[in-house]
Amino acid sequence: MTQHAYGSSRSDPLDPLAPLEGAPETTTAALSDRARPLPRISIQAFCETPDLAEVLQAASEDRRLSKTHLTIQMGGAAAAVAHYQESPTPNLIILESQRSHAALIAELDELAQSCDPGTKVVIVGQTNDVMLYRDLMRRGVSEYLVMPITPFELMECLSGLYNNPATDPVGQVFAFMGAKGGVGSSTICHNVAWTLSEILSTDIVISDMDLAFGTAGLDFNQDPVQGIGDALQNPDRLDEVLLDRLLTTCSKHLSIFAAPVVLDRDYDLTPDDCQTVVDVVRQNVPFVAVDLPHIWTPWTRQLLLQADEIVITAVPDLANLRNAKNIIDHMKQARKNDAPPRLVLNMANMQKRPEITVKEFESALGIETLAVIDFDCENFGQAANNGQMVEEYSAKAKAVQSFRDIAMTLAHRKEIKTEKKSPLAPLLEKLKLMR
Repeated sequence: MTQHAYGSSRSDPLDPLAPLEGAPETTTAALSDRARPLPRISIQAFCETPDLAEVLQAASEDRRLSKTHLTIQMGGAAAAVAHYQESPTPNLIILESQRSHAALIAELDELAQSCDPGTKVVIVGQTNDVMLYRDLMRRGVSEYLVMPITPFELMECLSGLYNNPATDPVGQVFAFMGAKGGVGSSTICHNVAWTLSEILSTDIVISDMDLAFGTAGLDFNQDPVQGIGDALQNPDRLDEVLLDRLLTTCSKHLSIFAAPVVLDRDYDLTPDDCQTVVDVVRQNVPFVAVDLPHIWTPWTRQLLLQADEIVITAVPDLANLRNAKNIIDHMKQARKNDAPPRLVLNMANMQKRPEITVKEFESALGIETLAVIDFDCENFGQAANNGQMVEEYSAKAKAVQSFRDIAMTLAHRKEIKTEKKSPLAPLLEKLKLMR
């Protein structure tokens, strides 16, 4: 057998199995940061136990593996050796083995004879053995996992093989959708994105997917000639250079991918085209806020399913409660390895309007409300008419803190608040020194 017959992502095989014991519990937020989407690769798994087959099946249904082609077979390493004597090897092979150290190494040596040099191999075993781990690494195995493992841990492992930590990470995507038309989802999206760019001083792009009636240009007092409509016409041509031409800069760190907002054309979008455009954007900026219209189509569903975070905006009435529950229940079922969608109650506490209480909303939906934004027609109306964000128009507006809380939650950050010093602080310091 030729040493390093497989592709390996490890440069240092020392400290091999420390993460396997006593590791902190993986949270959905941490997973979102560590387990990034995999590229279009073929994965073939050869299992010996139903337990691993179930883990692989659960991982295959996750959005991070949606572009991969995963096949699962039983038989372990012996079945893999027999299979690849007549078939080409895929991008990644996952092998489960309950054999002894020597027997496993012998099977791998035999497999290497028909394994392409670029193929990565992940071994799943039962023994937490440092010597076995080092022997596997010397033979070019990409990773060794010890059962039992969870879909979280498997996806994190595979993400580490195909996402280079030395390069800029893939940007996070936040999808905003209203439970009903006219509930202010776009306003929430734009204000949260602007707030995030200001607090973190980091680049963010708002992608306005309401191609016929989008308001991103109006809300930021811009009239772009080009935008996301041009990208969606030829998504395969979109690259970093073309993206820079199509984006409209609104501030130092915020740009918008504006909607064309014309009615003389039809907008027949496909899920693949929309996902291609969003993927190009997320490769170039740390955060992407996708402003989705209140329609249910294959491409809106796809963008929701593929987002890192989902924000559902609703007003406290019965129709919004029903629609929000339908969307949230659907997303929970389809995104089992992700945190549930976030709920923002907007235009709450309007005088003389009967409303469903926050507690009733939370009880019916089974999630906690991320923010409750009171009805404030003066500040929101004037900001919209001026082409400003609410905090730009009135820093003292009550909604400003809600936008900050939403932004920091989505980014998994904490806002550091500086204490305001009293005007008498210098005098008090002098008095302390005189004592």
